[in-house]
Amino acid sequence: MTRLQWGMIGGGAGSQIGPTHRISAGMDGLYQLTAGAFDIDPERGRAFAKSLDVPEDRTYGNWQEMLEGERARTDRLDLVTVATPNATHYEISKAFLEAGFHVLCEKPLTMTAGEAEEIVALSRETGKICAVNYGYSGYALVRQMRAMVANGDLGRIRLIKAEFAHGFHADAEEADNPRVRWRYDPAQAGTSAVFADAGIHAFHMACFVSGQTPSALSADFASLVEGRQLEDDAMINIRLNGGTLCRLWTSAVAVGRMHGLTLQVFGEKGGLSWQQQHPEQLYWTPVNGRTEVIERGGPGLSEEAQRASRIPVGHAEGMPVAFANIYRDLAEVLSAEREGRAPDPLALGFPAAEDGMWSMRAIEAAARSAKSGGSWVDL
Repeated sequence: MTRLQWGMIGGGAGSQIGPTHRISAGMDGLYQLTAGAFDIDPERGRAFAKSLDVPEDRTYGNWQEMLEGERARTDRLDLVTVATPNATHYEISKAFLEAGFHVLCEKPLTMTAGEAEEIVALSRETGKICAVNYGYSGYALVRQMRAMVANGDLGRIRLIKAEFAHGFHADAEEADNPRVRWRYDPAQAGTSAVFADAGIHAFHMACFVSGQTPSALSADFASLVEGRQLEDDAMINIRLNGGTLCRLWTSAVAVGRMHGLTLQVFGEKGGLSWQQQHPEQLYWTPVNGRTEVIERGGPGLSEEAQRASRIPVGHAEGMPVAFANIYRDLAEVLSAEREGRAPDPLALGFPAAEDGMWSMRAIEAAARSAKSGGSWVDL
């Protein structure tokens, strides 16, 4: 099998997310890392590329050099991952889409809803994929939840409770740490801090599992560490277009909470509960029945969950496998395009530019709602 040619922008030495992308993309042997611009410092980036055995003639000092170098090649990249600071996502993704490349962009897709709408339109116009790395949607049991909801096992979905709350920004003494400070600076983070950074994952997961899009929301933002211009805690009520109500809490000051991503779905016939820190178990409770523990890799799972399960039951999987499922979905679609065949339908659930657009609309609406005392804002 010929591996897909893959390039990466950002994600260099010291990156928080870069190693996970490389581990995940390499997990199935579907991609070969053949090009990259890994660092804002060109020499540091080239040195890092050498450590990854990236060919010297496809090692670039910045993304502009990479775009010019790769667009002229006959052996073009099949996929470009954008793992740079948030404010650069729009410009880089737009440029590579316009040049005819498929893109996987880290979230947030853009800094504004208007920019996200442009990317959606450009992706449709060029016929090129622009995926967004809402990587937690790759977990096998998250896909099991989605399949159970779609199958009607829960009946009509009445309520979703979503959380992404941690305590890593609770220490006021750390307020001037550069790794923390930028997140609460409107010039660098935009209109929202913790909702845009963490809570948006819970928002996407609620939409992904329910199969619904948001129609309106109401938000309460709080800056609980003195001096912060943007929120470090938020409570958001969301009305989804299928009639479901979502209650979402996100926080960066919840001391004692670690990762804190959880999702509970309550329907007429039963409820589901899942935690990212314990991703191997999904709790299913039918109305008037006993709670059942659904094990990742166990019997009776949906086709979606079976496809996303990589190792035998009882052995823990984690975030790199969830990311790898998104890379594998993209590889299936890109390979099908190359081979002139229809892709496996199970590969079509990856988060796309439309998901990034809804996220940016929600962030802007939540900021407006919070400023107006929690009034409801239509999306």
